[in-house]
Amino acid sequence: MSILFDPRDARCKSPFGAVTTFAAVDFTFYPRGYAVTGCTLLAHHEFSDRWTETELLPTTDEDGAPAFSGTFFAPSQPELIWYHFRLRWADGGESCYGKDGFQSWDKVTPWQLTVYDGRAKTPGWFGRGVTYQIFPDRFYRARTRSVDGLIGCRTLHERWDETPLCGPNERGDYCEDFFGGDLAGITEKLDYLASLHVTTLYLNPIFEAASNHRYDTADYETVDPLLGDEQDFRTLCTEAEKRGIRVMLDGVFNHTGAKSRYFNADGFYPAPGAAQGPVSPYYSWYSFHPFPTDYDAWWGIKNLPAVNERNESYVNYIITGENSIVRRWLRAGASAWRLDVADELPDEFIFAIRAVMQQDFPDAYLLGEVWEDGTTKVAYSKRRRYLLGGGLHGLMNYPFRTALLSYLAGTSGAEDFRDAMEAIRENYPSPAFYGAMNFLSTHDTPRLLTLLGCEQTPADRDARAHYRLSPAERERGTALLKLAALVLYAFPGSPTVYYGDEAGMEGFEDPFNRRTYPWGHEDTTLLDWFRTLGRLRAERESLQSGDITYPLAAGRVLCFARRAGDEVSLCAVNAGAESASVDLPWAAPLAHDALSGQSFLAEGGRLHITLAPYDALLLTE
Repeated sequence: MSILFDPRDARCKSPFGAVTTFAAVDFTFYPRGYAVTGCTLLAHHEFSDRWTETELLPTTDEDGAPAFSGTFFAPSQPELIWYHFRLRWADGGESCYGKDGFQSWDKVTPWQLTVYDGRAKTPGWFGRGVTYQIFPDRFYRARTRSVDGLIGCRTLHERWDETPLCGPNERGDYCEDFFGGDLAGITEKLDYLASLHVTTLYLNPIFEAASNHRYDTADYETVDPLLGDEQDFRTLCTEAEKRGIRVMLDGVFNHTGAKSRYFNADGFYPAPGAAQGPVSPYYSWYSFHPFPTDYDAWWGIKNLPAVNERNESYVNYIITGENSIVRRWLRAGASAWRLDVADELPDEFIFAIRAVMQQDFPDAYLLGEVWEDGTTKVAYSKRRRYLLGGGLHGLMNYPFRTALLSYLAGTSGAEDFRDAMEAIRENYPSPAFYGAMNFLSTHDTPRLLTLLGCEQTPADRDARAHYRLSPAERERGTALLKLAALVLYAFPGSPTVYYGDEAGMEGFEDPFNRRTYPWGHEDTTLLDWFRTLGRLRAERESLQSGDITYPLAAGRVLCFARRAGDEVSLCAVNAGAESASVDLPWAAPLAHDALSGQSFLAEGGRLHITLAPYDALLLTE
């Protein structure tokens, strides 16, 4: 050990990572030959805006090396703490020591310590199992329906395999072309989802809306008629439960659609909406400046007028009322809510949802869409607290996808993936880290197969709309996608499959990543791979709940181990075009690859194996 301080080393800081309120945290600083005569831990408590000092006393470690040690006690309330060390020198001088080494007090870079409320319990089921995300209009159509009389200027594609419209329709509206996928179709395919060992079904919005993505909610109380009705939803939940599958709904509560019954910009609904003025009961939900021509909208998109989430009437309607939207659909059979743009919702709004769920549905899960490290997110100039207890249970893990894509594409090394994920593990409350939604693709990102296979992304949108990987590109993309899927299923958190990734679907940005599922034309090799990974996830406790260590992460080789009790699963990946020899610690005499059935002999507690190009193993004892 040559470092002076490393918060991820138990000899320097214990326990690892985030801690609960009132926790005792042991710190040790090693001067390593520097003439340090005193060491003080300086901690800035961001939310209470105060400083505390903890004096570290001279001591020696087990090898007799000089050190300074002391105990910091976490505050009684959740906090975000930024800390560094103040050092005193033999010559009487002082300096600071932070993440970037020795620095002056005004330039020191601190470490982060997340303090959360450990009394706020997280349901354990979500992070253990496999999640499957469906864009409802594009998965499967069980019934033929008409768009006549429905909100918006909708059109229906004649063929299931057509390309989604990537421009405006004749009225200048976007995303109003539909394929007719429905809830009954999803119910018909539940056995298929069960064959993938899916335990959570995440549905993009299902409520009435003019667009095919339905993030412009028109009526929170009504299933969109093209998808079916409330009974279809209840049937889906009932049949899913029989197969051990829970349903997660997408809650879009930051904004509504301009064509909604709440705003009613085009007068589709007979009762007045906010666009008709103060006569509407929904007028106070929105902010006009002035009425009626200008109003707050999500990212300035006038089709998505923003609501005031602090408005008492709105909060009662969505959350606190006896028949609120949150309660209504959980009663109808849902087991979880995913909050769209969660970092743009006030913390108190999220806390209110969690309070209702905790009171009436304590086993329900609350997930948030956040694209960055959720503990340090700043939105509207305010640090968010939704992950510190009493708010979100977990987040969509976009940092996981970003780091994994960079590693597999060769723009960074395995050590960069490890460091990025260890930063998340260090900053997140442990239940949130193990309860994250990990994924490779979503409705908001290009398909990973396309990104990994394509040699050069076309600059022209029309070219991207019709782009298909060449045989060579698809072969390379498929090999890398298989590696990505293995890491996904072996990593802590819920492995989440965006519908069709397992079938080999391609596509750049939306709507090209939202094509219809290719029933009868799946890539069976990929499909078998995802089924195998799902089975292993379901069978092995270490993959569901085990802790994580990294025996090796360098260059193109990534190896991490999951351990639960005596059970160990070790994921070894070579994302390079050359073979790689690896030497790993292994206590058992034999290692079995759960993917190929091969066995390897360990010698002297070490395992020497060679990984072929774009190859991987999942080693078990």
